[in-house]
Amino acid sequence: MLDEIIAPEIKNDMFYALLHILASSEAVRSILEIGSSSGEGSTDAFVQAIRVRLDRDLVSLYCIEISKNRFAKLISMYSSDRFVKPYNLSSIAPDAFPSRDEVINFYHRIPSRLNQYSLESILEWHTQDIEYLNQNGMNINGINFIKNENKIQFFDLVLIDGSEFTGERDLHSVLGARLIALDDVMAFKCWNAYQYLLHNSSYQLMHCDLKTRNGFAIFERNF
Repeated sequence: MLDEIIAPEIKNDMFYALLHILASSEAVRSILEIGSSSGEGSTDAFVQAIRVRLDRDLVSLYCIEISKNRFAKLISMYSSDRFVKPYNLSSIAPDAFPSRDEVINFYHRIPSRLNQYSLESILEWHTQDIEYLNQNGMNINGINFIKNENKIQFFDLVLIDGSEFTGERDLHSVLGARLIALDDVMAFKCWNAYQYLLHNSSYQLMHCDLKTRNGFAIFERNF
């Protein structure tokens, strides 16, 4: 499943428009996109905004995508955009994934869009994600790798939209970012990340729509 090319989800909706606006700001120069897929959704929102910026040579869009097939298409699509810096990595290491018990407990305790699927299917996705990382040697924290390689302490803008099971872990690797956008806040992916930021005095909620697909939210750090 992870090597299938899938249709973009963040496309021609309010979340896409807001990401485009945020990436247009001169104050935003380092952007991390977790879950770029083949580059036709949220990546497109970022790229279209950056391409027309007069300071685009000072901007970097770091794209994380684990699927080798989707990554190949991502590279092909944006090969002429020097500010796009793609990484075929996992945002977190396999041993940092939530356990099956965490997923099962969430499924039974938190009513969410995840309940539209059988628990058996969800646990199969969980197994497939971890096996894919192990089979492809993706055994590091990709977020920390990018930060270290590019000497970045905090990103200006982060979009968390990777694996269904990594959103909360991703958040703790990017805390301190000026802007944090979460997709799928009404699913396992970013439910806990959303709740954490809602109750974190260091961040304030800028935008939220729980009805668009599986819900999205954007938070800004308080200075």
